[in-house]
Amino acid sequence: MPAKFQILLRAVLLVGVACSLNGQILFGPKRATPKPAPPKLAAPRPMRKASELISRQEPVKINTSLIKQITPDTVRIVVSLPKQRAYLMLGDQIVIDSPISSGKRGHSSPTGHFSVLEKDPDHRSNIYGDFVDNSGRVVRAGISSKIDSAPSGTHYVGAPMRWFMRLTAEGVGMHVGILPGYPASHGCIRMPPDGAKLFYDNVKVGTPADVGDY
Repeated sequence: MPAKFQILLRAVLLVGVACSLNGQILFGPKRATPKPAPPKLAAPRPMRKASELISRQEPVKINTSLIKQITPDTVRIVVSLPKQRAYLMLGDQIVIDSPISSGKRGHSSPTGHFSVLEKDPDHRSNIYGDFVDNSGRVVRAGISSKIDSAPSGTHYVGAPMRWFMRLTAEGVGMHVGILPGYPASHGCIRMPPDGAKLFYDNVKVGTPADVGDY
């Protein structure tokens, strides 16, 4: 029995090998499934310059015919926070249209109905500025006088706010400042030098000013 079993087992193995060979002859060897090619990585984009990230705003626009008709008694100010524009209005007509930068998140510009409380051509901030030594060298820039302590031998110098038009008792106003194309101030309405000067020259203490979603 053992001998017959071994003979039978060998016969079965031989049949299996023969079938395998016949299959390869008839159908050919099994082809390996090709692997999908790895996705091509996009070429890295070159870094953009900081100046390219700054939104370019439309410059100051002046209605040359209307500006000859206005007086400080006949104009009003409208500040549009969504549009980041300030308008000097004669009735419902825009006399001067200027880009602005209003208060950033956490320091939003107050909204509502105001009036010009003060005009100061060479105003300086009593909160934001620099610590300067006796030679005039800036030791620490961009500080808050409410939070930061002056290093030894320095004193506080407020940030310049040319052509300042105060709107609130707390110090918010319109003045010359940097315009990056989005809200970036500590609450004031920053304007370009030419826009601020035009507004300053054509308003008075008491001129109405509306700030909001116009």
